[in-house]
Amino acid sequence: MTDRWTHRPPGSNWGDFGPDDQLGRLNLMDRAKVKQGLAEAVEGITFCLSLPLDYPGGSGLNPRRKPPVVRPTLREGAVNFNATLPGASDVLCDDLAIIHLQYSTQWDALCHVGGQFDTTGSGTADKVFYNGYRAGEHIIAPDEMSDAGVGSDMKPHSTSQATALGIENAAAHGIQGRGVMVDLRAHFGDDRTLVDYDMLMQVMEADGVQIEQGDMLVLHTGFAQVILDMHKTPDEDRLHNACAVLDGRDARLLQWITDSGIAAIAADNYAVEAHPATPGEGCCSTLPLHEHCLFKNGIMLGELWHLTPLADWLRANGRSRFLITAPPLRLPSAVGSPVTPVATV
Repeated sequence: MTDRWTHRPPGSNWGDFGPDDQLGRLNLMDRAKVKQGLAEAVEGITFCLSLPLDYPGGSGLNPRRKPPVVRPTLREGAVNFNATLPGASDVLCDDLAIIHLQYSTQWDALCHVGGQFDTTGSGTADKVFYNGYRAGEHIIAPDEMSDAGVGSDMKPHSTSQATALGIENAAAHGIQGRGVMVDLRAHFGDDRTLVDYDMLMQVMEADGVQIEQGDMLVLHTGFAQVILDMHKTPDEDRLHNACAVLDGRDARLLQWITDSGIAAIAADNYAVEAHPATPGEGCCSTLPLHEHCLFKNGIMLGELWHLTPLADWLRANGRSRFLITAPPLRLPSAVGSPVTPVATV
């Protein structure tokens, strides 16, 4: 209980890591867990788990997210690319990027998805985020549409900010520890498959996968490989109908996520869970796994990671565990971040 809330959502862990916690279950990725991860790096082989950040190409997955644009900076009114200086032999290049932070391989910050919940028992639902941080007070949006998006009149200053729960908290903590691969593609192929609790447990049992508190759950579905194979000209139908996704509406699956003690979840698909979710009773979230993880339990979600080469190596070598190093950008007040995760086996 804090001055931000007196009632917490059912199934949440608000306050369990302290009244002002902004890390959630990353608190479980501690020194001991880092050492366990390091112990898995026995071969010294590394895998880059990021797609090129201009993939998938287009905006078919999410019309609000666009591919990155890279441009040169200016130097005294001229293009600062292949630029020379009077009397010097240097040739200089300097550039900038306009990037939608969650277009490609990414982390969702805990402020990426909140919920409407009566935190005071007054009978009125508030717009709140993990641990009761509030929309308008801590997660601040501009008042005018002209202060959002990218346009020719874009102002040279930030107009939205997460003064709590921003992605920089995870960056400062560092995301490094033991990753555990669950290879859904090996069992379900590339067809669209809705994976519930029973199916996930069957895969883990068949492959001898064990997950402990503080581990990062890593789900290989093959979706990022499907994207790569489309070479930035993705087929719209294929984007929305390929590979395995978790059934976020399955209450037993959500309870297992709680009970397992996992510190974070990363997958190579879009949203980790089926989007939109299967129908639920009454008024409910369209992204129930996001609600359960980000909003209720402070479990960060990684999306569109490129996992196929790592998954293939692990399967060929009878392993499921590895060292994961995956800090987001230390970009203050952002609600998500590109990431270039590295796995070491």
